[in-house]
Amino acid sequence: MSTPAPRALVPALIFIGTCVAVISSLGAPLVPAIAADTGASPASAQWTLTITLLVGAVATPVVGRLGDGPHRRPVVLAVLALVVLGGVLAALPLGLGWIIAGRGLQGFGLGLTPVAIATARDVLAGERGRSTAAALSLTTAAGIGLGYPITGAIAELGGVHAAFWFGAAFTAIALVTALVVFPPSPSRPATRLDVVGGLLLGVGLACLLLFISEGEAHGWASPWLLALVAVAVVSLVAWVFWELRRPAPLVDLHLARGRTASVAHAASMLTGLANYLLITGVTFLAQTPESSGYGFGASVVLSGLILLPFSVGSLLAGRVVRGLVVRGRGAVVLPASALIVAAAALLFATARTQLWELFVLMGVCGFGVGGAFSAFPGLIARAVPPSETGSAMGLNQVLRYVGFASGSALTATLLEAATPGSGGVPASSGYTVLGLVACGVALVTAVLTAVLLRHPAPAPAAVAEAAVTGQ
Repeated sequence: MSTPAPRALVPALIFIGTCVAVISSLGAPLVPAIAADTGASPASAQWTLTITLLVGAVATPVVGRLGDGPHRRPVVLAVLALVVLGGVLAALPLGLGWIIAGRGLQGFGLGLTPVAIATARDVLAGERGRSTAAALSLTTAAGIGLGYPITGAIAELGGVHAAFWFGAAFTAIALVTALVVFPPSPSRPATRLDVVGGLLLGVGLACLLLFISEGEAHGWASPWLLALVAVAVVSLVAWVFWELRRPAPLVDLHLARGRTASVAHAASMLTGLANYLLITGVTFLAQTPESSGYGFGASVVLSGLILLPFSVGSLLAGRVVRGLVVRGRGAVVLPASALIVAAAALLFATARTQLWELFVLMGVCGFGVGGAFSAFPGLIARAVPPSETGSAMGLNQVLRYVGFASGSALTATLLEAATPGSGGVPASSGYTVLGLVACGVALVTAVLTAVLLRHPAPAPAAVAEAAVTGQ
């Protein structure tokens, strides 16, 4: 197969990047509707989002490692096929368990963006490769914002299963496109995949998130939950020791050494946690019936529109922050961005009686999160050797997804704790607590970064493209 002309390749890569946005847009706004459609508790339905983020955390380094060698093309095709299969499983009326299984398969697709960016840099020369890589990041951010109301409208008209059929069909078109135009794999030596590391990480994170999300429902001291947390601790500790001793680890934890790198990685996880506490909290609140005395009874479409300002704010922050990062002001941007997220969380805790307030706080949150994620590439690039920048950003991406998944699971726990024993909707105080927890996490991030990051040097200009949106 000959290398396709850049004219055909660029839209194909953008299309693949858009699939990541579609996968993400099938998340938070649909969770309350899935709970109502399947008769499941909100905590159980929340797993349709948490499982996608969990699989994404593990799949991102796996797909990245496999896609960086002579198997890039078959890996991309296989991942797209898994996403299509996941969409079909979620779309069929087989019950909540199958939706969760399908969403888990879709989580593999979250690892496609780094591979698409690597392909653009390898195949497209010079500035065209760099601009396409930046466009892929923009596509993910903007596509999610547009995808929320679109998938919400489909779910409103045809039910949640119709939204999953849309996701499956969209990805199937991307799969056919990739079959036709995706270039041959690069001629590089194959690297051995760290299967043990992937299994330890996956088992550890899954058990930890199960403990977080199910603790309130089953009792924190119940034997099976204590067993889960024990398995999580043992697995994650074993994973750390295993990765540190491997010559070619799945995730190179050595790159977390040093103050700047370790703080950037910790801040990425904490920002992701606060981010998803707010996103999932807002969508649940918006769709809570007005009869509750505090909800808005919003449709799935309106819930998706409420999240649109988040993407707009994120894109604006990326534009504003890019120049600051290049000039070495990332260490100032990070605590400032965390304070903006804290302000959004405080707004959610104290001012949510009007629908417009949700739109405003989501825009504020998006600006803060976008600013933080835009600062990470430059900070990390200064903290590690140039040859290790890609691997270090891969670790940062994994920790970001861990934060996302933890925020999703913790939301279920906090709202479950505020739900009366007789069932129904959570008390309004549950959302207050959720907002205060998110605010606390963001404040810890602000203090951590303000105290421990001091006067870093300017970032390499080549890193600036990664700071467009922070995706």
